[in-house]
Amino acid sequence: MKEKLLKIFLEHEGEYVSGEKISQELGCSRTAIWKHIEELRKNGYQLDSAPRKGYRMIFKANGIHTHEIKQYLKTEFLGQELTYFDEIDSTQFVAQKLAQSGVEEGHVVVANEQTAGRGRLGRIWHSKPNSTISMSIILRPELPPQKTPQLTLLAAVAVVRAIKKNTGLSCDIKWPNDILLGGKKLVGILTEMQADPDLVHSVIVGIGINVNQDEDDFADDIKDIATSLKVASKHTVDRARLIADLLAEFEWLYQQYINEGFGMIRPLWESHCISVGTNIYARTMKEVIYGYAKGITDDGVLLVEDEKGKVHSIYSADIEIDPST
Repeated sequence: MKEKLLKIFLEHEGEYVSGEKISQELGCSRTAIWKHIEELRKNGYQLDSAPRKGYRMIFKANGIHTHEIKQYLKTEFLGQELTYFDEIDSTQFVAQKLAQSGVEEGHVVVANEQTAGRGRLGRIWHSKPNSTISMSIILRPELPPQKTPQLTLLAAVAVVRAIKKNTGLSCDIKWPNDILLGGKKLVGILTEMQADPDLVHSVIVGIGINVNQDEDDFADDIKDIATSLKVASKHTVDRARLIADLLAEFEWLYQQYINEGFGMIRPLWESHCISVGTNIYARTMKEVIYGYAKGITDDGVLLVEDEKGKVHSIYSADIEIDPST
């Protein structure tokens, strides 16, 4: 009901809407309307009321409650079921439990703040309240386990496309799961799988985006290597709209992927990737490999040719581009 009410106010932005008109469109009483409006006010919306005129929205909150995302959502299944938390340890933890409980594919967990967000290799992902996007998407693809890394690359393409649509900013992808803007970290993607040796039960795609932080919001240890959409664009970004657009991009790419395979995703990913076609340092858990990044396999594995001509298959590593190349 709240997303329908928000839609009415957005369609009549800056105008008063009578209680009678709202009642007719929503099919509920004036008392029920008043209660929903009070809930919107508690969520940070400023709504003016005037006798014989009705209600008017004078300030739109930049929230990511379920009703705020759904007012923009245009997907068939991704995000149609949403679980929202104002504060949570990790959306990944919740999504894993929901997946195990049997929720449908496309269920999305969203949090306004994460207190124990994780990046790759167990690193901490900082999540400032009211400024970031922390979300996890539950997928149930009929894939062999070795194909699931492709979904990380698909997610990166979806995020880059959604950011471009919302802000006009062009981002770079650094294999396997970092999205950079002006050379600084903007987005992290963490893909985790629940599977048997030959059967995938679910894939949880976690996405963290720095959206509306100011430069001073970043901790001293990351402020030189991290940025936000607001810092880069000089404008506040509507988080709910960005989430809805991201889910729409993800769903379209995912459906193409399931029907046609990774072939159509790969060139989209490569067109944004900065760690392919250059010399890199690949720091794995066991060694540091220096060489030329030739590209990725259909399974999303990075191929690096070292100075002796040996081609290494890199499944997981920290990548640093050699600035001299």
